Amino acid sequence: QVQLVESGGGLVQAGDSLKLSCVASGRTLDTIGMGWFRQAPGKEREFVAMMRRITDFRYVSDSVKDRFSISRDNAKNTLFLQMNSLKPGDTALYYCAASNGLGSTKSSDYDYWGQGTQVTVSS
Repeated sequence: QVQLVESGGGLVQAGDSLKLSCVASGRTLDTIGMGWFRQAPGKEREFVAMMRRITDFRYVSDSVKDRFSISRDNAKNTLFLQMNSLKPGDTALYYCAASNGLGSTKSSDYDYWGQGTQVTVSS
């Protein structure tokens, strides 16, 4: 069993930066696939970024790859999402997710989810 707790969201202006954190317990991050997803009101959950276990392979969605990056601190068992040059279109509830598999871009491949942290970007 894996528990995930996100933090770092907030209300910011367009062009600002935020760094989201996801603290995991129950398993170490290097043994599970990890991902970030987001969901805006009235829209489906959308893949943002992932990091595979073991190899550290990282992939960021084309829609945000020039502005967002994913990383982790194994010592703190924490996953991060650095978001720069935020836009109003980035407004959403951001979720951290963990997979017993390698990790993927599909939400259905993830087994554990955090409660989410709200990011709101004003114009």
